Amino acid sequence: MRYPLKLKKNTFSRFIFITVFSALAIIVCGKIISDFIDNLPSIQQLGDYTPNLSTKIYDKDNNLIAELFTERRTLAAINDIPANLQNAFISIEDNDFFKHWGISTKGIIRAFSRMLLKGRAAEGGSTITQQLAKTIFLTREKTIVRKIKEALLTIQLEKNYSKNEILQFYINQIYFGSGAHGVQAAAKIYFNKDIKDLNLAECTMLAAIPKSPNYYNPFKNAKAALLRRNLVLSRMRQLGYITQEQEKEAIETPLPVQDTSLKEEKGHYFVEALRLILEPKYGTNVLFRDGLSIYTTLDMQAQTAAEKIIEQSLSDFDKGKTGFFKRTKQVPVKVQGALIAVDPKNGAIRAMVGGRSFKESQFNRATQAKRQAGSAFKPFVYLTAIQQGFTPASTLEDKPLVFVYNRGSWDLVSRDITYLEIIAENVSEDDLIDTNKVWAPKNYSKKFRGEVTLRTALALSINTCAVELIMKTTPVKVIEAAKNLGIKTPLINSYSLALGASDVILEQMVSAFAVFASGGIKTTPYIITRILDKDGKVLEENIPEQEEVLSPQVCFILTNMLKAVVEKGSGWYAQNLGRPCAGKTGTTNDGSDAWFVGYTPQLVAGVWIGYDNRSMPLGDRVTGGGLACPLWTKFMKEALEGKPVLDFKQPDGIEWALIDPSTGLLALSKTPGSFLEAFRQGTAPTQYYNQSINNSDDQKKQDLGIEEGF
Repeated sequence: MRYPLKLKKNTFSRFIFITVFSALAIIVCGKIISDFIDNLPSIQQLGDYTPNLSTKIYDKDNNLIAELFTERRTLAAINDIPANLQNAFISIEDNDFFKHWGISTKGIIRAFSRMLLKGRAAEGGSTITQQLAKTIFLTREKTIVRKIKEALLTIQLEKNYSKNEILQFYINQIYFGSGAHGVQAAAKIYFNKDIKDLNLAECTMLAAIPKSPNYYNPFKNAKAALLRRNLVLSRMRQLGYITQEQEKEAIETPLPVQDTSLKEEKGHYFVEALRLILEPKYGTNVLFRDGLSIYTTLDMQAQTAAEKIIEQSLSDFDKGKTGFFKRTKQVPVKVQGALIAVDPKNGAIRAMVGGRSFKESQFNRATQAKRQAGSAFKPFVYLTAIQQGFTPASTLEDKPLVFVYNRGSWDLVSRDITYLEIIAENVSEDDLIDTNKVWAPKNYSKKFRGEVTLRTALALSINTCAVELIMKTTPVKVIEAAKNLGIKTPLINSYSLALGASDVILEQMVSAFAVFASGGIKTTPYIITRILDKDGKVLEENIPEQEEVLSPQVCFILTNMLKAVVEKGSGWYAQNLGRPCAGKTGTTNDGSDAWFVGYTPQLVAGVWIGYDNRSMPLGDRVTGGGLACPLWTKFMKEALEGKPVLDFKQPDGIEWALIDPSTGLLALSKTPGSFLEAFRQGTAPTQYYNQSINNSDDQKKQDLGIEEGF
């Protein structure tokens, strides 16, 4: 009797033990599963989730010119995605998408069978929802844990989002190769179309790529891409999405061919200048991932012309220099150039080229390089003189100037004897070699014309006259005038400033000349008009910062003088522009820099050409008039094509007078070389030149030829 009782007792104990153990196991397993689920990424984040979006940059006409991105992507709403494209993805990726609850039972069995055979997790069996869960929330590791997480997230996605929402997330998220994330970016890269404009063949091509973006890329592996696309078409026909006739027509459609012109984005230096402004302000993540829309001042007509002409002109120059490098046994070095153009009415930068190749050098020579301007700086000297009461008809003496450095200052030795006589009387041969002790500014033609008007001196870029003028106005006043117009680089307080001995920046020079073109209004150059976030909210909107710094009368008078540079002076090539323009050439005395800065009423532009190595000259007798001015003229001709031909508007308070070029006095209509000159009201000459002109006067007028300043 005891044995059965004992057996019953043991059975009861076992029952209690198993029950308690099972309960504890259930609790522990539940806790583990609960913790596992709790540690999963929250799918609620998907409601606020925005994949990395590319920031789009637009020109002044709202045309897309560039993108900044870590992933090149533009979101597309499900209603904008063609039915053929949706059906193509469903056919090739998950034909039961609208039937299952997120996980395909057949797919799971197939995937686990492969896992058992290979001894590790293998791809396969993933629905579109599973692929979305993996892409957004998980890593690409092939483990059982990751697959479990994927399944749990998939179920949650199906519970919280509609099929259309899931499909929209998926098509916007996946990678299509060639830098395209999302179907809208892919449509642009492969077909240069918006997705709503894709035909059946194009839709199926895009659906074919994501399985292996590199292998099925039509630009890289056309044969594989063709077979994969046709497979998608076949699946669509089998599932009833298209007819056999539609399939046949699409199969006969050729694959896209890579258009290399789409890859050659314009305005690299402009976009980089934009990045340097915005990245410190908004941060890298926002600028490259938040899908901003940046509207800029760039004029693609002008920008395209600038890039083309810079490269063509400088390539031609390099070819002509080949012989020089062979003779000197130097390694050929590419000459560099820069161009920047500004709208004088509002300061908007319309074109910017900082060098020949952004890929080879990101240094922006239009906005960062400091180079001597040569005679391109002279307008500031003449401006100072006009402000101090000089007129275009005031006269200067084009005679030799020799200075000797004495106790901290340059002393003018004499203007009545020749340069060699001065050297012989005042300086030893040893000192002659030391340019720190003797300075004799020379004219390009190596001749002197005697008395000339300010207009003639500026037009012919006569160096001795510019030095005489700065002696009369003082370097300090010239510096003040240049700073007032926007020159920010340090300027030397010396007579040599008149010949452009100080370093300046091309952008600032163009901005300063824009004051003349605008009638005295200084505007801070800018490149951004407005910025929107991904939802269209305005983050910033820029209004030009303007200040009146010169009178319209002074600007008109100086512009009229600078028109003479083109009509009769060193900028003669700009006459080929075929419309009124004004400007100034510049060449440094060592021949390492060539400039032309000029303007019309609609556009101001500056060109600089030289080698990055300052010690390398451009060549014998290479000048701003012969090198930079033709480039400027070709650019302006294309940039202004289709725009009206305008002359500079004359303000009130201007009077005109017929002037004799050699004396600056009033001339009769028959006076040789006479010209109409603009003056502020009440400042024109009142005396006439004696018309009994002798032979020496006639010869002098003939000698007023073209001059290029240093």
